[in-house]
Amino acid sequence: MARLTTHVLDTARGRPAAGLTIDLYAIGTERLKLATAVTNPDGRVDRPLLEGAECKPGTYELVFHAGAYHEHIEAVRPSGAFLDLIPVRFAIVDGGHYHVPLLLSPYGYATYRGS
Repeated sequence: MARLTTHVLDTARGRPAAGLTIDLYAIGTERLKLATAVTNPDGRVDRPLLEGAECKPGTYELVFHAGAYHEHIEAVRPSGAFLDLIPVRFAIVDGGHYHVPLLLSPYGYATYRGS
């Protein structure tokens, strides 16, 4: 079944990043917000961000609210986080499962197409 999922791991703390806000946008002639979700205690969202017929080919962007997350867990100085919003733009080309995880620390991140 076609679907888009994500999860966030806090590599500095060695655990899932719970309570991190993620926005999903469709990118076309305009940038259209499709959904907002917050990660659960396992660092995942409770349901796919796109599923079935709504998971169609196109360009999408996940925006991870890393700055607010790090300020909330007090992992950064009160003067602000190095990373604030992390956009990850990607393409869905078929009806498969697209999993876009984020490995996060206060001063860096990595992402990839997971399974």
